[in-house]
Amino acid sequence: MDVFFYLDNINSKNLVSLKPKLTDMELTPINAISPVDGRYRKNVEGLSYYFSEAAFINYRVFVEIEYFIALCEIPLPQLLNFEKKNYEILRTVSRNFTFRDAEDVKEIEKVTNHDVKAVEYYLKKKFDQLGFSKYKEFIHFGLTSQDINNTAVPYALKLACDDVLHPLCDELLNRLTIKSKEWKNIPMLARTHGQPASPTWLGKEILVFVERLKQQNKMLKQIPFSAKLGGATGNFNAHLVAYPDIDWVGFADNFVKSHLGLERLKVTTQIEHYDNLAAFFDCLKRVNTILIDLNRDMWLYISMGYFKQEIKPGEVGSSAMPHKINPIDFENSEGNLGIANAFFEFLSRKLPVSRLQRDLTDSTVLRNIGVPIAHTIIAVKSLSAGLSKLTVNTEAIRADLEIILPSLRKLYKPFYDAKIILILTKRLKI
Repeated sequence: MDVFFYLDNINSKNLVSLKPKLTDMELTPINAISPVDGRYRKNVEGLSYYFSEAAFINYRVFVEIEYFIALCEIPLPQLLNFEKKNYEILRTVSRNFTFRDAEDVKEIEKVTNHDVKAVEYYLKKKFDQLGFSKYKEFIHFGLTSQDINNTAVPYALKLACDDVLHPLCDELLNRLTIKSKEWKNIPMLARTHGQPASPTWLGKEILVFVERLKQQNKMLKQIPFSAKLGGATGNFNAHLVAYPDIDWVGFADNFVKSHLGLERLKVTTQIEHYDNLAAFFDCLKRVNTILIDLNRDMWLYISMGYFKQEIKPGEVGSSAMPHKINPIDFENSEGNLGIANAFFEFLSRKLPVSRLQRDLTDSTVLRNIGVPIAHTIIAVKSLSAGLSKLTVNTEAIRADLEIILPSLRKLYKPFYDAKIILILTKRLKI
């Protein structure tokens, strides 16, 4: 049957309990626990290519293959005969990685109870299938799990930012810039402490947010995506024992930069110290805080009647009061930004802290970095949608200015030639 739940009376009272009717329920937007994978799935489903379990496995596979190829390029004596034409064959393993392949890795993990080791065994099977069995023991050579995780995760995050987050934020910034120019000649009564203050320009007030966002976006793009590659405790112990004459530090620097496009941290424990990642999350938190400020200002301008909202035919502005249109896009955006910032604050506070040379707490935390990114994207899209529905209510803006202009004339006349008053009067045509 298509019924997912049935109602069951409890203790002969009017309370009901929802119990699963199907024991093996397929995940859908209807039964997902998180609204990211449920209600808002259509807004962020593209993030699955960067932050889902399958994606995480895929990026690990990618790093392992690129690392093996880099060993061949040294070359290690045992890999001297591995032909260069085979590099592209290996790369197709990660390029053509499917959900079925991810499920195969998860099946292996049921036995190993170790996610990275499962990737290693999966690749060894692939080497067998491709006729590369004699070389398979050099998969994951000298590495610890975090050499893979601390390269795969920043690689995925960098791609997500370049492909999704930065373009979306740039689009919002462009929309705000256009609005600031469109509204630059609209005089408006400013409010400080919630009270009528000296006049300003609507476009200029939007430009304030444009400048703030530009500064933070510039800082955000300057933060490097760091990676760790150095063996069990960051000292290349196994590498140096096996091949003491190779410059492993130089090798690792070159591999991380040329193969992955990341910056290798020089001195680490078993894991990267996450300081740059923490800075990245803190900067995103500041961006989101600016957007919260913008959402609240737009909400207030709408409540004062300075903006009207246009909705599509069939949309409902309020469930009980059809005469009004609630500013739900700005409210939705603010709420999602708050959730995102709570995550970002925790991530930046927790990740740089690890007991001695490493504990495992970072592992489960890193699996959640896509969540605040998703809430941020949901928020930015809601904010953009809200802005697209606005039209300026010049009558309401003019009415407020007409009330305060006589007082301003008296206040400024002893000190100024009343040029600003004349400009406002001319533009308001009063």
